[in-house]
Amino acid sequence: MSSSATSGPKGLIPATILTGFLGSGKTTLLKRILTEAHGQKIAVIENEFGEENIDNDILKVDTEEQVIQMSNGCVCCTIREDLRTTLADLAAKRRSGELKFDRVVIETTGLADPGPVAQTFFMDDEIAECYLLDSVLTLVDAKHAEQQLSARQEVRRQIGFADQIFISKADLVEPSAVEALIHRIKHMNPRAPIQTAHFGEVPLSKVFDLKGFNLNAKLEIDPDFLKAEEHDHHHHHHEHGEHCDHPHHHHHDDDVKSFVFRADKPFNPAKLEDFLGAIVQVYGPSMLRYKGVLYMKGTDRKVIFQGVHQLMGSDLGPKWMPGEKKQSKMVFIGIDLPKDVLMQGLEGCLA
Repeated sequence: MSSSATSGPKGLIPATILTGFLGSGKTTLLKRILTEAHGQKIAVIENEFGEENIDNDILKVDTEEQVIQMSNGCVCCTIREDLRTTLADLAAKRRSGELKFDRVVIETTGLADPGPVAQTFFMDDEIAECYLLDSVLTLVDAKHAEQQLSARQEVRRQIGFADQIFISKADLVEPSAVEALIHRIKHMNPRAPIQTAHFGEVPLSKVFDLKGFNLNAKLEIDPDFLKAEEHDHHHHHHEHGEHCDHPHHHHHDDDVKSFVFRADKPFNPAKLEDFLGAIVQVYGPSMLRYKGVLYMKGTDRKVIFQGVHQLMGSDLGPKWMPGEKKQSKMVFIGIDLPKDVLMQGLEGCLA
């Protein structure tokens, strides 16, 4: 995750990971993106071919070939081998002029953990030199979400990973159910904007060029979540939402949770690096996404850091502005992460 991974002037191909449980409407959204006249040629990599594959009526030919040209000039591939190989192959065909496309969308299977797919873009030099991972988009089916979230960890992971969340089929349930679902999702992932998507009708500005994996100085965390966090600090016995301002929200103790660490004192860089290194060794597989803007001793610039599972990267950001409050803010999203261990450990890294 070096600083070279900024967005595409160096000819990097932007890539988007589209995830969501079976039936959440990924294909509907994808079809809309592909058939919309946005003037971009998109290569789609389908990580599965099941009942949900893109209909043949928008494909020119149905061949044994791995890459199929679509009627509007887009390209569609099925993955019969490893993602890395497919990405490398597409990039080579683009370089040689055999295929023309502007960006890649990877549609994962409904049961996939997007983590390893995201990691491919950072772990493999050849892929990192050709592609820029832009964001993970997660679709959530409003009608079945409550039950799926409770029953399946894959669905909770997909939410934890997201840079942008779309709720589909919201028209099929009561508005209060949608509100309760949004409330639940925000506790899992307070940094992804949530939007309802009616039959895949989503503005492209919410789909592409979101720069979710850019190391930038903006750390958007849902402000209501922060208020709730502060409110939770003062009532440690905030059991089952009984003092919750939303009487209709059930208390869900989901294993995918997020928490925010804030500090006004600067970090000691060596201590922080040691601590985070140790945490990632132990809890990496359970750490879905983590991000921060840090106030570090010894530099007048913000330090931006983020990670996916065991992969962590940091970069110097802009200078602190005169009069700006210097503060570290970090958000961790993971599966049953030991909040106390992390909070105390981070406190112990302050200078």
